Amino acid sequence: MAKRLNSVLGIDIGSQSVKVAEIRLQGNQPTITALGMAPVPEGAVDHVGINDPDQLVSIVKQAIMESGSSESNAVVSLNGQGSVLVRPLEVPNMSESELKDHMAWEFTRNIPFAESTVETDFKAYPLADPASQNLDVVMAIATRSGVDMNVDILKRSGKKAAALDVEPLSLLRLLDVGYAQEAANKTICVAEIGHKTTSINIYKNERLLFSRTVPVGGEMFTRAIADSRSLSFADAQQAKHEQLVLPEDAAPAPSFNPFAGAAPVQSYNPFADPSEQTMASDAPPAATPAPVEENPLYAAVAPALDELVSELRRSVDYYKNKGGDVDMMMITGGSAQLKNLDKFLTSAVGMTVERMDPFRNVNMSLKSGDPARLEETKSSFAMAIGNGMHIGF
Repeated sequence: MAKRLNSVLGIDIGSQSVKVAEIRLQGNQPTITALGMAPVPEGAVDHVGINDPDQLVSIVKQAIMESGSSESNAVVSLNGQGSVLVRPLEVPNMSESELKDHMAWEFTRNIPFAESTVETDFKAYPLADPASQNLDVVMAIATRSGVDMNVDILKRSGKKAAALDVEPLSLLRLLDVGYAQEAANKTICVAEIGHKTTSINIYKNERLLFSRTVPVGGEMFTRAIADSRSLSFADAQQAKHEQLVLPEDAAPAPSFNPFAGAAPVQSYNPFADPSEQTMASDAPPAATPAPVEENPLYAAVAPALDELVSELRRSVDYYKNKGGDVDMMMITGGSAQLKNLDKFLTSAVGMTVERMDPFRNVNMSLKSGDPARLEETKSSFAMAIGNGMHIGF
């Protein structure tokens, strides 16, 4: 398995691009030795999962070729809400055999897919307090077809599946490697903002305590710009990256309503108990927005940003209402690269928001690549790097 390897190729199959990152271990120190990216055509991958595996094979090969990697072992993260579910649980403290039986019951009652043939796994965290009456557990449920499809894509791309991973745990590795001192004894929300979805996860002391995926991503911003300026999607995407600068001290709408216009939670949060579907918010009003007339691109994307802020606040407030607290937020993913998004969210969400640097505390020894471009796009590689770190962390 991947834990015995000294090097591996982390692969992230996203709805906009495939990213690969070759990771090598030198002692306990990870080194990134190759990075590559290839675009994914619209519709080949969506928020549900992979729709066109044949096309994905050629795209994965293209990303690997761009990276220059010859590594034969790969770790890929299962994605798509029609393919995988990750849910943190708190269960009564019990013996290992009792926990195994209990989790079999949890798996059965939590399967959210129409497909009933699934693969399951769980991890119980060590007790922080020996006298604690409860255990923190993370469970994962994946469709057998989703597992087989990912393994087959790797095989047809010339790679061996050393392990299959899940996104929340890949992000946790980046947090542990890059921000161990800063994260110590703090509760941190990490939002991976992708093309079609945003994965919102809350961690404390190397434990995943909350995980939720919402159908809000960079595609919404691009389509809003395209519609407002009568541009093609490609031209709107370029305008978003080159011209859109978010105000540093504005909320995304004149007033904040965490429920208005937000995407339905239940459809995209299948792990939540029915009684937990409503995430009430008691957060203070968001900051007063800057005038949008002077910033037409911001005016175009403001409703989509409002939805993103709503979902972030909704998730944090839900966790707080369960008795927790959140010290800060970090953002990553391809759509986290919007100019000033971290400062904008700091104002709109009401807590410190920083960009997560997936290169932090990691050595770089790349076979190829433009350093300036890699610096601009590094947030896009977060999941691939986290997958590659599976071999040592």
